[in-house]
Amino acid sequence: MTLTEQMITIGMVVLGTAITRFLPFIVFPGDKPTPKYVQYLGKVLPAAVFGLLVIYCLRNVSIFSGSRGIPELISILLVIILHMWKRQMLLSIAGGTVCYMLLVQLVF
Repeated sequence: MTLTEQMITIGMVVLGTAITRFLPFIVFPGDKPTPKYVQYLGKVLPAAVFGLLVIYCLRNVSIFSGSRGIPELISILLVIILHMWKRQMLLSIAGGTVCYMLLVQLVF
């Protein structure tokens, strides 16, 4: 890339970042109420995203070969238990990840 192309690329990245940061404040100013559909999306999208991530992470697990999904199941149960116990999302995610990695590397 030439210096001009690099400067244009950096400028576009900065512009794109600035637009994504400031656009919500322009579209939804603080003195007006938030539209109902945006409030609805704020309520349902977090659960939908987590459901999508679970499906994405488990899409290649085969119960008919390999470890038969046992490390995944144990890790999912640990995430649920940790979250019900402490209600700390980062602890639940880290605990499940560490459990899965230990099971895959040392047990299965």
